[in-house]
Amino acid sequence: MSVSLDRVRDLDRQDPLADFKRRFALPEGVLYLDGNSLGAQPRAAREAVDGTLDQWRDELIKGWNQGWFDAPERLGDLMAPIIGARDGEVVVTDNITLNLFKLLGYITGRCSDGRRAVLSEGGNFPTDGYIAQGFCRISGHEHRFLPEGAALAEHLDGVAVVVLSQVNYRTGRLRDMAATTRLVHDHGAEVIWDLAHSAGALPVDLNGCGARYAVGCTYKYLNGGPGAPAFLYVHRDHQAGGWQPLSGWHGHAAPFAFDADYAPAGDITRFRTGTHSALIYSALEASLAMWAEVDMPALRDKSLAMSELFRECLADLLDVHGIEDLTPPAEVRGSQVSLVDTEHGYAIVQALITRGVIGDYREPGLMRFGFTPLYLSFEDVWQAARHFREVVESGEYREPRFQVRSAVT
Repeated sequence: MSVSLDRVRDLDRQDPLADFKRRFALPEGVLYLDGNSLGAQPRAAREAVDGTLDQWRDELIKGWNQGWFDAPERLGDLMAPIIGARDGEVVVTDNITLNLFKLLGYITGRCSDGRRAVLSEGGNFPTDGYIAQGFCRISGHEHRFLPEGAALAEHLDGVAVVVLSQVNYRTGRLRDMAATTRLVHDHGAEVIWDLAHSAGALPVDLNGCGARYAVGCTYKYLNGGPGAPAFLYVHRDHQAGGWQPLSGWHGHAAPFAFDADYAPAGDITRFRTGTHSALIYSALEASLAMWAEVDMPALRDKSLAMSELFRECLADLLDVHGIEDLTPPAEVRGSQVSLVDTEHGYAIVQALITRGVIGDYREPGLMRFGFTPLYLSFEDVWQAARHFREVVESGEYREPRFQVRSAVT
């Protein structure tokens, strides 16, 4: 390869985030480039879950008064600095799909100017469009799609809410949150930001960008674990304007009064629904406590340096073998490299996995490699690129065992 191992090891010696790697439990010999789908396990997570299991055993139902019940708000306050929010503006609850539904109902319920359209973006992760369609079927709103690559300003007439991803899950392209938020607000609409591929991957400044609503997950870059809860953000000036449609008892102003009629809490708590898992919240809390120590500008610098290293190591290989690089320029890039081979992409990823290089595959032909600075070293990235070259140059991916497709890839 054109990049020497000595140069890469020098980058690792200068890395201000290098010590974080020892705080993760990774399988021996695995080069994990799929943290954009499921993050690795922080070592502190196991201890935290074990502690909650002990608490359940010893304290039984008393545990709900010993930190379990208020975990959604407490973890929300831990999340807030990671996404540029303030205390009391974030609640950790449910999943992205449900949180989008809540915000769609909440925002449209406050809309008094006759706007009846919900706009989703083409090419976005499908659940955002699916839940918008489902909401519109129930509510009577009109659902529209923004064509992929189209000018947003030309599609905002009559729109009440736009759902946008800050980072595109396929290409990794990063939107200008501040400019886009201003544009939507200037047209009289609201925007819900989906931060699934940006929270924990790069600095996010919701307050500074004028954003009022956002959702995101914690099991990717934030390492909360499989099925970890999502988060929901509402700017403090917009938290008391009505009901959200999933009016569960944990979002009630007085949940233990057991009133017959619903009355929403006056703050971010109104976006809670029902009982959550104390076990999975404890794992996430351990990770978020670690994130409080992370220098986000340093994280961003390392992320971009790693993705550039990976691309540099493969630059002379891709065109020769008909592999397209969709990765955007650094200034508008999230934390992934996206390569396309519509004929062989799936088999290449499967061959890499057998070598211990874990990326992921999305139809049609998309190979995604996520760069997670807390537990990847520059040498890890270099070695992953070396394996990629060997798999492609040798034709190893053509073996029949790599052609058989599984339901989950």
